[in-house]
Amino acid sequence: MADHCRRLDMDREFLSREGALSERLMDRIVLHLFRIYPQILNNSEAEAFRSLNAPVHIRISDLLQHLQSQSNKACKEFYNALELNDPQIYKQLPSKHPGETTRSVATNMDIYHRERYILNNRGPVFFLACFSVAAGLAIVLYYCKEETKFESVAKKIVGFSSLGFGRRARRFILAYLEARS
Repeated sequence: MADHCRRLDMDREFLSREGALSERLMDRIVLHLFRIYPQILNNSEAEAFRSLNAPVHIRISDLLQHLQSQSNKACKEFYNALELNDPQIYKQLPSKHPGETTRSVATNMDIYHRERYILNNRGPVFFLACFSVAAGLAIVLYYCKEETKFESVAKKIVGFSSLGFGRRARRFILAYLEARS
């Protein structure tokens, strides 16, 4: 594509979404634009775009606007830096797939965000272990007689538990239970 500034305008929404570019990738792109000859960013501009005071998606939006105001060569160098540092994101740019709509790009980003926030990826064995502990404690509480001290029962359960309590955690819990009895 000859007009990289127009292409950058197409990709602006995709690139400036929160989570699209990482902090590390943003730094690499800014350093690339700072070190290239002739320099696209001067020292003060590079420091401003690398500043941690603003979130990455705001800084990338400001950087894209700054590059579009400069020249077509600046926009082209941005694409070169992106392709060198993260070819995966470069291949996903909307300008690389002109037939797709922005809605499909938004759907892809939603899937990406959902995959990032999976709460438990440990599998069914971990779930069964946690469920067994909870069920065991519920049974102990239900069938525990009032005259029996619960602390001694809990101490036995924690003391003989093989579900992965670390040595330090077991010592701490037992010390707490002994202090209460």
